[in-house]
Amino acid sequence: MIVTLTLNPSVDRTLVVDQLAPGTVQRASSGWSEPSGKGVNVSLALRTHGLATRAVLPIGGPNGKRLAEMLDEVGIDHVNVPITGNIRSNVSLLEPDGKVTKVNEPGPVLSADEVDALLDTTLKAATQASWLVGSGSLPRGTAPDLYARLVQRAHRAGLRVAIDSSGPPLVAALPAGPDLIKPNAHELAEAADAPVATLGQAADAARRLRERGARTVLASLGSDGALLVEEDSVLHAEVIVENPQSAVGAGDALLSGFLAGGASGEPALRTALAWAATALQQPGTLLGAGIDEDSFKIVFHGDPQPDRRLRAD
Repeated sequence: MIVTLTLNPSVDRTLVVDQLAPGTVQRASSGWSEPSGKGVNVSLALRTHGLATRAVLPIGGPNGKRLAEMLDEVGIDHVNVPITGNIRSNVSLLEPDGKVTKVNEPGPVLSADEVDALLDTTLKAATQASWLVGSGSLPRGTAPDLYARLVQRAHRAGLRVAIDSSGPPLVAALPAGPDLIKPNAHELAEAADAPVATLGQAADAARRLRERGARTVLASLGSDGALLVEEDSVLHAEVIVENPQSAVGAGDALLSGFLAGGASGEPALRTALAWAATALQQPGTLLGAGIDEDSFKIVFHGDPQPDRRLRAD
């Protein structure tokens, strides 16, 4: 089982528009709501592909009640930690070419007692877990060392931990030695305090984060695929998708597939990219079952070409 902790979950509303025109009144051709937050997305991907998962998350207010109902509807095993605030609601505007404009609310402020309850509940829920995933932004007012505390406590309990976050929370987690981190190109550059405009620079930045404590770095690079930096190897691969719909949730699917595929080496990276390709062909994070291997192609390049520039996604 893989247990996920989402500290700042949301109910996401997606509206499909023909073309986004700021400052005008527009009509959506369709729309839907779904449970979200990066850890929730990881659990959704795992559940879709038939793996056992449990989601731990704060639940409060009308949005929290709706989120819990949504997770029940899609069959996600979840553990709710009551909070006094109302969890956030986000809005995405999806255009036909797959471009997404997203507006995220900041989410509620959690008290110190509520944060402690979330950590305690997560460790109890993960007693028999193969991996614990801490994913997403931190709630307002939370100290940036929260993921570091999670890693330290999980390691004392004998658990492997993956962290998918950004900025100060990711940087603060590095000395605790997370077993895996999954930054995107921007987050990689920010955490390493170095430019990441080429594959070579991405590999160098990932090595720097390993030197600072991360054991494995899985970097999602958008249309440039993914870069895996482990102790003894660096692998780059990309996936060519026949009919991409939206990149929402693709990075979370990449992380889910990597863990499901064994969390090491080429086999795990291949599974990760297959799951990401499946997500890219869906308009939201509620994925359809099954992988159509004829709808995408995975290309392994081995060592990354150091001077190859990253595309602007």
